[in-house]
Amino acid sequence: MDFDDQLFRYFGTRDMGAISPAALAAGTERMRVDLALETHAGRRFALWALLYMLGAAPDLEVAFPDAADRDSARDFMDMIDRAQDE
Repeated sequence: MDFDDQLFRYFGTRDMGAISPAALAAGTERMRVDLALETHAGRRFALWALLYMLGAAPDLEVAFPDAADRDSARDFMDMIDRAQDE
């Protein structure tokens, strides 16, 4: 999943600065629906990661039934948090 393509798919633009509040709300809701329906682990993780970066990700227990996937998500969260602190 290419980040720019996902922005365009869900928000109608590849420029995050151009996303209106209404488009952000609608796009994140569509992403949450797609996350719930997605069965491919990699695509599911990519959707969750983008939702996390947008502050709209569901809890790990809801998003990932598998413990290993939850651990990967925690590692991703830690990595993003460390990058923001730098």
